[in-house]
Amino acid sequence: MPCFLGIDVGTSGTKTLAIDERGKILADAVEEYPLYSPKPLWSEQDPDDWWRAVVATVRSVMSRAKLKPAEVAGIGLSGQMHGSVFLDKHDRVIRRALLWNDQRTQAECEEIERRAGGRKKLIKLVANPALTGFTAPKILWLRNHEPRNFAKLAKVLLPKDEIRRRLTGEYATEVSDASGMLLLDVARRCWSKPLLAKLELDESLLGRCYESDEVTGTLTAAAARELGLTTDCRVVGGAGDCAAGAIGNGIVQSGVLSTSIGTSGVMFVHSDEVKIDPEGRIHTFCHAVRGKWHMMGVTLSAGGSLQWFRNALCRELKAEADRRGCSVYDLLAAEAEPTPAGAEGLFFLPYLSGERTPHADPDARGCFVGLTLAHGRGHLVRAIVEGVAYSLRDALEIIRGLDVPVRQIRAGGGGSRSPLWRQVQADVFGQKVVSLNAEEGPAFGVALLAAVGCGTFKNIQEACTATIRIVGETPPRRSAVQAYDRGFPIYRQLYGSLRDDFRSIAGLAR
Repeated sequence: MPCFLGIDVGTSGTKTLAIDERGKILADAVEEYPLYSPKPLWSEQDPDDWWRAVVATVRSVMSRAKLKPAEVAGIGLSGQMHGSVFLDKHDRVIRRALLWNDQRTQAECEEIERRAGGRKKLIKLVANPALTGFTAPKILWLRNHEPRNFAKLAKVLLPKDEIRRRLTGEYATEVSDASGMLLLDVARRCWSKPLLAKLELDESLLGRCYESDEVTGTLTAAAARELGLTTDCRVVGGAGDCAAGAIGNGIVQSGVLSTSIGTSGVMFVHSDEVKIDPEGRIHTFCHAVRGKWHMMGVTLSAGGSLQWFRNALCRELKAEADRRGCSVYDLLAAEAEPTPAGAEGLFFLPYLSGERTPHADPDARGCFVGLTLAHGRGHLVRAIVEGVAYSLRDALEIIRGLDVPVRQIRAGGGGSRSPLWRQVQADVFGQKVVSLNAEEGPAFGVALLAAVGCGTFKNIQEACTATIRIVGETPPRRSAVQAYDRGFPIYRQLYGSLRDDFRSIAGLAR
C-alpha cells in the first residue's frame, strides 16, 4: 500500500508526517532549530539546519510508522513563504537565508515600486504591492548592501525549494509559493519578464515553476540513502505554507474561508477567478489548486504574540505547568476565560514584527492600550487573543468588500485546538467557526498533493472530500458580538492615531 510524506519547513521547526492512501496519518515528527536576529527586526536562518531537521523527522516518521523505503511513493513540500536562499554556482549557501518576517528591506520596496512605474503599475504586473517580507526586495537588498555576495549569486530559492534541490537536484518551485516572491505574473501563472527586466534581474536566477500537484523530480541516490528511501520516490511541487494549510483544511472551493493561527495568522479564501484589491491591502496569489487563485490577509505576530507573552512574562507559570503536566497556554486561557469580551477596555495591537495586512508597515509596533490598575494577567491574555482576532477581521472586511462569498469559516493552525481562540474568532467575526478532523496543517496538505501527483486521487478536490470532515462548531455569542462590534472601530482607529509615533520609535532603533 503506497504512503506519502508531507514535509513542512516552518519557522520554529520542521514537521514531517506520513499518510496512507486513505489520508490516515500514520506518524509525525517535529525537529526545532534556531532563528537569528543580528539586528532589530532582522530574521535569518541557516538552510543547513532545515536539512538536518528534514533528515531527522523523515527517519523518525519512517521508524514510528514502521514503513519500508519502497512504501513511500511520494513527498510533498511546504514551508515558510518569501524566504530567500542565496546559492552560488556550486550550490553553496552564500549567507544565512532572510525570512518572511525580516523587515530590513523598506528602501528596496520603494525602489521596486519606483522601477515598476508606481504602486498601481506594480500591482497590475504581479497582483501585489512590494512588501518587506517578500523575496524580490531581499534580492535587491543583497545587491545594494552585500555586493560581493550578490556577485556570487547563481540561484535564489524559497525555503521548501532549497529542500527540493537537496532531494532531487532540481531548481524548481510552484505557483503558490512563487506568488509571494513578487516576481510572478499571478494572473498568467508564470515569471513576470517585464518586472524582471525593470529590476535588472535575470530569470536564470529562478527555478522552473510548476503547478502544486505536478511531479518535479525523484530522489537522488544520495538523498534516498540519507533519508532511508528509494530513488523511485517522487517529489511534487507542494505549496507555500499558507496554501498548503488551506489544502489541509479543504479550502478548495468558492465560499469557504480559513483562519490559521500559528506564529503568524492567515485569513485565506479560495477564488475561481483572479480578484485583486486595487489598494494592495490583501494578497492575491495562485492557489495550490490547478487553475485557481486565493486571497490572503496576514497578521505577522498572531500566536507569536501570545508566545512572546509566555516567554517574556510567564516563566513562573510555565514552571507550574510543567509541575502539573499541562500546557502553559491552558493555564493562560483559564485565566482569560472569566474576563468579559473586550477585556474591560484593554486593547492589544499585535504588531510585534511590524504588520502586513492591511497596513504593510514594518515600523508598526506592538502595544497594550487602555491599561488600568484593574487589569490583571487574564485581561492581558484576552486582549492579546482579541487583538489578533481584530487584525484578522481587518482582512475579512476587505474580502467581504470585494464581494467574495464567505459562507463558511474553518479554523486551523494551533489556534484551532484552543476553545478560547475559536470562540473569540467566532465572536469577533460574527459568524460560526467550524473545526475539522484534520489539524495537521501544511504538512497534511502537501501529503495530499503528493497523493494526487502519484495518482491516488484524480485531483485535490477529490482528495479533500475523501479525507476532511467537520467535527465541531463554535457559534458566535450575541452579547460578545455586540461588544466586539463596538470595540473593532476603536481598534482600527488606534493604528492611525499611533502610526507617526511608531515611525519615530522605529527610528530610535536604527
